[in-house]
Order: sequence, then structure tokens, then C-alpha cells
Amino acid sequence: MQKTPKITIIIKIILLLLSSFSVLIPAFAKEGMWIPATLKDREKDMKGWGLKLPVEKLYNENGTGLNNAVVLFGRGCTGEIISPEGLVLTNHHCGYGSVQGISSADKDYFANGFFAGNRNEEIPCPGLTVTFVRRMENVTDKILNGINDNLPDEVRDSLIAMKTASVEKEYAKAAHLNASIKPYYDGNQFWVALTETYRDIRLVGFPPNGIGAFGGDVENWVWPRHTGDFSMFRVYAGADNKPADYARENKPYHTDQFFKINCSGYKEGDFTMVYGFPGTTQEYISSYELKQVSSITDPIAIAARTRRLDVWSRHMSASRAVFLQYTSKRAGVANSWKKWQGEVRGLDVNNVTAKKKAFEQSFQKWANGQKNTAYKTLLKQIRKEAETADKLITEDQYNKEVALGVELIQQGASFERLVQCFRLHLPDRELQDTLSKVVNSMAGFYKNYDVATDKDVFKSLMAFYFSKFGAWLPAAFETQYLVHNRDFSAWANDLYSTTILASPELLKSFAANATTADSVRLKYDPAWQLFDALNTFRKQQILPRLKDYYTRMRYLDRLYMKAQMAMQQNKAFYPNANLTLRLTYGKVSGLDPDGPAPYSFQTTLGEAATLDDTTRDIFTVPKKLKELYRNQDYGRWGVNGQMPLAFIASNHTSGGNSGSPVLNANGELIGTNFDRAYEGTMSDYYFDPNRCRNISVDIRYTLFIVEKFGGAKWLIDEMSITPETRSLKGTTH
Repeated sequence: MQKTPKITIIIKIILLLLSSFSVLIPAFAKEGMWIPATLKDREKDMKGWGLKLPVEKLYNENGTGLNNAVVLFGRGCTGEIISPEGLVLTNHHCGYGSVQGISSADKDYFANGFFAGNRNEEIPCPGLTVTFVRRMENVTDKILNGINDNLPDEVRDSLIAMKTASVEKEYAKAAHLNASIKPYYDGNQFWVALTETYRDIRLVGFPPNGIGAFGGDVENWVWPRHTGDFSMFRVYAGADNKPADYARENKPYHTDQFFKINCSGYKEGDFTMVYGFPGTTQEYISSYELKQVSSITDPIAIAARTRRLDVWSRHMSASRAVFLQYTSKRAGVANSWKKWQGEVRGLDVNNVTAKKKAFEQSFQKWANGQKNTAYKTLLKQIRKEAETADKLITEDQYNKEVALGVELIQQGASFERLVQCFRLHLPDRELQDTLSKVVNSMAGFYKNYDVATDKDVFKSLMAFYFSKFGAWLPAAFETQYLVHNRDFSAWANDLYSTTILASPELLKSFAANATTADSVRLKYDPAWQLFDALNTFRKQQILPRLKDYYTRMRYLDRLYMKAQMAMQQNKAFYPNANLTLRLTYGKVSGLDPDGPAPYSFQTTLGEAATLDDTTRDIFTVPKKLKELYRNQDYGRWGVNGQMPLAFIASNHTSGGNSGSPVLNANGELIGTNFDRAYEGTMSDYYFDPNRCRNISVDIRYTLFIVEKFGGAKWLIDEMSITPETRSLKGTTH
């Protein structure tokens, strides 16, 4: 036998140590989305994980906490204030809709990007808002006093609604702020949030898609990522620094509460926090409800959206005009589509349903020994309700994702308003005026609608609808299908050339010349007939029964949540996400879900450059960025000749956390959260420390793009940046 050289032994020892280290990595993961006002209870644990500042700096009732630098951006994202002049940093995809609204063929901000040269060049974004949470308070006693679990749900809900309105009014009057009360722990607790919403928001910086959406669907929801997913806006206020409608004379919102930026980098194992507005999680539901997600709603939606996205992509590639019309819509549809695929995969590989069932066995043993008899039959009731509703949920998911995936059919809701105008029996002149108002309100839809694209979507989805839905089909669908000899192309051609809804010009002409006799034309419009048949069936046969089911399940889930907390009294429960302000914490942590793997915790611009492919829009690196890379012209933002781009950590995030600030142990900004790793998207239902990772843009990459690519150093100058840019071992690879 050959003698093993000493150097080989040393190498084996090193590899063994590295392997042991990778096993320890999962300890970096920390589950939980904590209410800021309860962070004092978490302080000891947070300090043990590495927090260096008092939790009062993160949240306090004196108005000096960092919660005042976090905003609900629009209606479903997070942003952070990064300068005393109201500069907001969020995700590129969070700004997509607003930027689409101000883009055009000659101002193609998706292709070319936009960086204001000064404040006069900042562009107003109509309809966009940001909301600050100034204070939160537990008002459970005020809401649930005198209300018990045994009340019928309709009575309980009515009492809670009345009390909620009264308490909100009381808090709003006392604080001179908006007050909103939401349920937590499935309705076992209630918290009020005192907020301010600013309505004058202007675009400041938006990198082109070659940076902000680099990798497209291919890289979405996966690691490694190479996407500079950020954009910048500014909050404007009235003369009193308070919310005001857009006015040219408004001034930038001034604040002492904004995030300082730290450019020193990070290393694996460093403490991190994410502050933001996670959207929806269901961590505590039963295995029977989870099965509805993994076996019904997610698979149907994935299959339907795959067809829709394929058609949209084909038409967007062939026409820049269609690209601009559909880019925001496609991003929204594709985002959920890819996420659900990862979710199903994560739930499957983790065997989460089986784990839920194992817990339920333990729960049942505990419940059998409790005096509260409702706990003993709780799981049996949940199972019965869920299994009875499975067929209903299946039918409605096909209707929503397939039939209503066709934009022409979706717009039946607007068509319904046209029909209502005739039911008012107005004189012809008043009828025309009323119809014109309805038609004008549809202008936004037609601005981003292409008939040829939607017609191809119709053909694809109808083929799927008829083959997969089952025995029942709305009568109008089956009738039109048979009239056209089961030919989807012939059906689509006739439908889109006949309905007045497919043409804004035809619709306007109809509205301008309509008389009461024209109600017949609407009644027999083929697009209206499809929507009406579908809508009528859902309203009469499906939605009432689903509403009853969800009402009963709301009661059972509330009781199940209460019982779990009673069973596990030593466990620190966090409430499910509900788009309210939360803080989560973890550590910078590489992704090795199945053991040692060649995944680092960080990516670089150099890696993005190797993916450059001018034949594919989603992987085309902008020319100027390639020049900066070739010249290694990174300014003070590069490290050891490389430009850090993105990194991952083990913070528990969800939808709504897009754009959230990622903070270090001192509460300084080191990145902007924008995604999760593929299988880790199951964290909305189950948190696995091996797979759950949040993905963030490195703040150094953001600043590099702003200064070197966007030429907007004036924005850098208004930020507070820790100048140290020393190299840290392990921060690049």
C-alpha cells in the first residue's frame, strides 16, 4: 500500500473542516417576522445573533426609530429613505408599473434607463404613494372585550367591524394621523398602525432592463443572481413637510430618520436584518389546507400562466410597441408563476405535508387531554371542510387563471358597466354622456392592450380550458365553440373581429351614437356573452359556497391558531404576514441545501459579464456597463478588482419585502432585498433553514450604477456613506 504523503493528510483535514462548516451554515437561518413594537422581547436573542445597537433604535414611540425610514411603497412593496431629502430606494420591479405609465416609444426607460441630472428633472408618478408607519399599538383588549369564540361568525365579525371603526377614529383624532387596525394571529390579536401617506412621488433613477431585470425569468427566484434590481424615487411634501397632492412648488420631504449606508462589505456569518412589509404567509395552517395549495391552486396557475407567458413573450419579442405595453403586466404574471413553481418544489422536497401531519398527530394527543372540547374535534372539522371544498376551489381556479386569463374576457367587468348604463333608462343624450365616461375610464386598459396578442392568448387558453376543466363549461363558451366547429382559431378570429370591446375606436363610436335600442347589440356581443356566462355561474354556483367555506375556515383557523399557542406555551410565535411592518433577522449565509455545493454567498459583475448574450434581451449587458467592466472602472465601490453585485442571507421574507432595506448589526444599509431562492419560496408556508434565503442587491453595486453608469453623483452626495471600503476576506470570489 502506498504511503499517504503528509500534504495529502493536511488537505483532507482542511476539506473535512470545510465540510463541517457547511453543515453548520443552516444554524445561520432564523425564522420569524416580528412586530417592531415587540422587539424588546427579542433583544436578548438578537444580541446573541450579533445585533450591536439597542432595539429602541429600530423602533420606539418617540418618533426617532428607524421604522420612520421604512415605507410601504405603492400598494405592495417596501422602500427605504436613504437621505435627509426624502430619497427612496426600492426595487426595479417595484417601480415597473409607475415607470411604464410615464414611458413611451421616444422615452423608453426600460431600454435606456433614466437618471435625473437634478431635481428639476425628476418625473412625477401619478397615483404612486409611500406610507410611513409612525407607531403601532396592541389594541386587542379594545377590540375583543366582550367578544368570545362561540359567537356566530357573522355576529362576531359585525361587532369587530364596529369596534374597529370606533377605535380607528379615536386613534386618528388623538394622533392626527391615519389609523388602521388589522387582525394578527388569525384574529386572536389586533394592532393599530398610525401612518402617514405621501402622494407626490417622483422618479429619480431607473436602470435599464439590462441591469434592473437582468436574467429575466431564467434567473428569477433562483441563486446565483446577477440582477441590479433597484430604482430610486423621491418623496415630496407641502410647505409644512406633510402629505400633499402633486404641486410644482412642493419640496422634498425632509427627515432626520434615514438609513446611513455602510460600504465596508460583509462576510459569511455576519448578522443582518430586513425591515419591511411582508405580504401574506400561512405558516400555521393544517396539512389539508396546504394540500389545496400544493396540489390544486399552484399547479393550475402554473400551467395556465405558462401558456399566457409563452404567447406574450413571442409577441413582445416581435414588436417593441407590444413590449412596452406588456412588460409590466408580464413581470407581474411571471413573478408569481416562477415563485409558485419553486414553492411546489420546496414543499415536495421537504415533505412538508407529512411534517404537518406528524405535528397534527401530536396536536390531537394534546387536544384529547384538554378541557376545551372544541380542540378535540378541531382537526376533524378542518379536514371535512377542506376536502369538501377541494372541487369548488379547483373549478374556480380554472375560471380565474384560464378563462379570466384572457384580457378580453377580463374586460367584461367594464362591459358590465356599459350594460348597466342602458338599465338606467336614460334619455339618449344622457345615455351617450354616461357611456362616454365609462369608455374614457377604460383608456388605461387600451393603452397597454394589443388585440393580436390577446387573440393568440385566447386560442391557447381556450384549448387548455376545454381539455382540462372537466364536465362543466359555461353555456356561452360551449355554444360559441360548437358554432365554430370546435376550431379555436376560427372562434378567435370571429370573436375579436365582432366584439366592440376589442377596438377602442369602435367602442368610442358606439358610445357617442348609442340610443336605448342599442342595448340589444351589447346583449348579443360575443365577448359580453362569455363574461356574463362565466360571471353568472361564479356568482350563483361557486362564490357563495366558497364564501361560506372560507367563513367557516376562518373560525376554525382562528381556533387552531389559539390552540397551537396554548399547546406550545414556551414557543415564541410570530404572526403571519399581512402587509404590515415587520423586522426579521438572520445572517449572511451561502446556499448548500443538500450538502456542500459550489454556491457562494455573493455574486459579482464579472459573473454577469460572462453571461452576456446579445441574442437574448434578458442576458444583454448594456454597452456602457461592459465598458466599465472591461476598464474595471468601479470607483470606490469595487473590492480587490471586482464589483460585488448581489448576496444572500437567511432572513425570513415574503412578497411585500421587495425593496426592503437589508441592514447590518449597526442598523446601516448594506443592500436592498429583492428575491428569494427557488425552493425557499415555500417559506410562506414552511421555513426550512437549509433552503430559505433572501437575495439582495449589494448597496455598493447600486451606488456604482448610480454614479458610474447613470452619471448621477449628485445623488451620492446627498447620502450619508461610511467611507471605509476595505477588503474583507470572503467578500468576493
